[in-house]
Formats: sequence, C-alpha cells, structure tokens
Amino acid sequence: MIINSLRFGPLEVPDDKVISMERPILGFESLQRFCLVEMDDLAPFHWLQSTEDPAVAFLVLNPIVFFPDYRIEINSKEIAELEVADVHSVETYVVVTIPEDPREISANLQGPILINTENNRAKQLVLVNSSYAVRHSILEAVDTLEATLTHREELVGAR
Repeated sequence: MIINSLRFGPLEVPDDKVISMERPILGFESLQRFCLVEMDDLAPFHWLQSTEDPAVAFLVLNPIVFFPDYRIEINSKEIAELEVADVHSVETYVVVTIPEDPREISANLQGPILINTENNRAKQLVLVNSSYAVRHSILEAVDTLEATLTHREELVGAR
C-alpha cells in the first residue's frame, strides 16, 4: 500500500504493517488506520502516520525510555478488544507534543496507545484515577534520569 504523507511524501507500507484502531485517538475518531514510521535519526521517537489522512501524523515514543517507572493497569476487557494472546506482544506508545518552545516537549502519559504487534490491532486508553497527566516534561525526565545515573555511579565508585 502506498500512503501519501504530507510529512514524508509517498510511503510504501506492507499491508501487514497497517495498524487498525479498535478505539480511536481522541479528537481523531474518524481515523481508523495508521502505520508506525521509524527513522533511525529520530530514535527513540517514531511517527504514527494516518493511512487515511496524509496530514495527520503523531510523534510517539515508548514511555519507558524517559519514564522507566511508567506502569499502567489494564483490565481484561481492554486486552480482549485487542485479541492479545501474549501480553509481551503489546507495545505501548504515548503521544509527544513539541510546542513553540521545544524545551517544553512533553509526553501524554494519561492517554497511552497500545498496539498488539501480532495482529496490529490498537487502541488509545484514557487512564482515570491515575497520577499521570496529559503533559509530562520529557526534559525534566531526562534530568531525573541523568541525576539517577550520576548517583549510581557515585555509589559504585564509593565501594
């Protein structure tokens, strides 16, 4: 399948890589099909490109990269919609926002997108009764990770 993307131009996407949204992304309910666009120079970020609207692409990432303690509880009904046979086949992504001031880059930890990599069924969850918010600073998370690594190195060096 050839997808005409405003951001990337024509993209060739194998049919078995098209992601079907079982529960759409909030605000984009009419869009049901997407694909992940991975670019080496953008890692760990990816683009979630709509196959139906060439103008719609979301910057996403696996939240564990910057938020290693990120955990979500998913009930069995949520998993059943994705027809998950093996929980290890589910990948979690969050939408990243880059405002005018790029130092305010943030991740929406309250609305993760789950993708079953075995059948490419996906859905966006909205976490309720959660400490996660729509905007978690990625730069603050990087600072926290760096401080943690520095502290660990100091502990190892003190032994």
